[in-house]
Amino acid sequence: MTDCTIVLATNNRRDALDETLTKLGALPERPPVIVVDNASTDGTAPLVKRRHPEVRVMRLSENIGAAARTEGVRRASTSYVAFCDDDCSWRPGAIERAVSLLDQHREVALLCARVLVRAEHVDEACELMAASPLPKRSACPGSAIASFMAGASVVRRDAFLAAGGYHQRYHIGAEESLLALDLLADGWEMIYSDDLVVDHYPAAAGRAPERRRRLVMRNRLWTTWLRRSWGAAWRATFGLVRQGTRDPVARAALGDAVRGLPWVLRERRPVDPQVEALLEGVTELPA
Repeated sequence: MTDCTIVLATNNRRDALDETLTKLGALPERPPVIVVDNASTDGTAPLVKRRHPEVRVMRLSENIGAAARTEGVRRASTSYVAFCDDDCSWRPGAIERAVSLLDQHREVALLCARVLVRAEHVDEACELMAASPLPKRSACPGSAIASFMAGASVVRRDAFLAAGGYHQRYHIGAEESLLALDLLADGWEMIYSDDLVVDHYPAAAGRAPERRRRLVMRNRLWTTWLRRSWGAAWRATFGLVRQGTRDPVARAALGDAVRGLPWVLRERRPVDPQVEALLEGVTELPA
């Protein structure tokens, strides 16, 4: 059995989850799997226990979004954790390869895989990561990155927990943005590795695109306010203000962000100037 646990958070998508767990159960690495059920009401937990008895299920009393992944990581006992969404699956051999790379390159905290959408095309975010302008410090194959895709990454468990995991207030949507900066601030490197592959078959059930877009914009602004320089924070704020003049979703996201200012100011901890300088030329990944 590999030294890596798969952690998967889900909410009311039991059919897609069932297919994903079947694929994960067939992986040659035989990784342990933890499913964190975000208070589903569709019988997700009983289905997993019945059809996939080898999978550990944590059923939460409320939907806490991406922070459910943190709960799963806390319960993992392996050195590494691979995240997977309920409409994704890791290719055979990819997790073992990730473990080998992380064992060899101790300065790397996280590897992000190449995501193939419906086995037809590479996700746009992967193309941006492959072309990342960040300088590399390690000899790990791939590109140094400043953000990643949550459901297609493998992370050092200790580094993830030391950085705080996913923020409870973010729920979901660009939730990686804050964690990525905290890993960089802790001195870690993150790498996009093209030879690790995750298949993504987007499930329509349970998706609310306008709500997600609102959360993405809010969370990105919160991350900028929390960790970036005042100059970067002002630019991001005025950018969302301008967008809000013609986009009601952006306007609502700005209002949501402003309502969070009291706790944001309490928790503000800007990255050091060296990390800030690295971030200036980095393009945000599509969420």
